[in-house]
Amino acid sequence: MNLPTPVIQITNLHKAYGDLKVLKGVDVTAHRGDVISLIGSSGSGKSTLLRCCNLLEDSQEGEISFKGEPVKWTSGSARRPADQKQITRIRTNLSMVFQQFNLWSHMTILENVMEAPVSVLKREKGEVEAAARKFLAQVGIGDKCDVYPAQLSGGQQQRAAIARALCMEPEALLFDEPTSALDPELEQEVIRVIKGLADEGRTMMIVTHDMNMARDVSDHVIFLHQGRIEEEGNPKELFGAPKSERLKEFLGSID
Repeated sequence: MNLPTPVIQITNLHKAYGDLKVLKGVDVTAHRGDVISLIGSSGSGKSTLLRCCNLLEDSQEGEISFKGEPVKWTSGSARRPADQKQITRIRTNLSMVFQQFNLWSHMTILENVMEAPVSVLKREKGEVEAAARKFLAQVGIGDKCDVYPAQLSGGQQQRAAIARALCMEPEALLFDEPTSALDPELEQEVIRVIKGLADEGRTMMIVTHDMNMARDVSDHVIFLHQGRIEEEGNPKELFGAPKSERLKEFLGSID
């Protein structure tokens, strides 16, 4: 039986900043509906891996495929993605939610959510507005359409950022530490939204410091250590019976 084509496939990825090797041959496969959490200590390569996946960072070696379509690279020592149209297509299908929200301060929340579908995807404004209002209601801030980011709490701003990502109608969502800038109470607001997206069957890759969220929402957890996958598996096994001594130390340090 033929397996379905993965939404995201990363093979033998290497990334360095000068002499500093950040990723040293990482493999990740995400099929439709998979929720993959990337955990590890600061500097282990988690966020860099996510940014390479979305082509926000250039990698030096390895392959990245989206729905079976490999990224085309330039030849030569300093490789870059070669096809700008392909980059745009992949990025619009892999919506990224950042740690710091990145909302436009001069736009209302509704305008923030509508901006990319209208300006990048050239979708009809009325259709986009209806979708934006639907997604803002889904994340629990449907009553905040006409206010500005500065008038919202951090948790509300992050939920607006999630609605903005959803309004692109992407194939997958990429979360880079979506709760680390929030205090514990506001963090729970965002975690509830992410759990709801997981229950919907959304394909997601999540870089997180929150082990409870990784345990509760993920199908698969990857523990990165010094740029390599030290251990990976389903959350029950990985958190309940870790095999690697380094993972045991890591989990012990955050209990």
